[in-house]
Amino acid sequence: MRIELVRIGNSRGIRIPKPIIEQCGFGDIVELRVEQGRLIISPGHSPREGWKEAFVAAGPSTHDPLVLGTLPANGFDAEEWTW
Repeated sequence: MRIELVRIGNSRGIRIPKPIIEQCGFGDIVELRVEQGRLIISPGHSPREGWKEAFVAAGPSTHDPLVLGTLPANGFDAEEWTW
């Protein structure tokens, strides 16, 4: 498919037909990169995509030991800090 570059201010853009957008699974944001002189457009990823699955795969946190243990109180804890 050949399409014309459209002027958008000082830049140029392309219009992607709706059937192609749906076929590629594009949302409101896409990722652009150049590889070997070619423009690659791929679906954008949400910032926290896959986090839920990663937390589930990590297992429960009920038996996680404290890394630093309990620290002794210092002057700030005894004198300056109030609840």
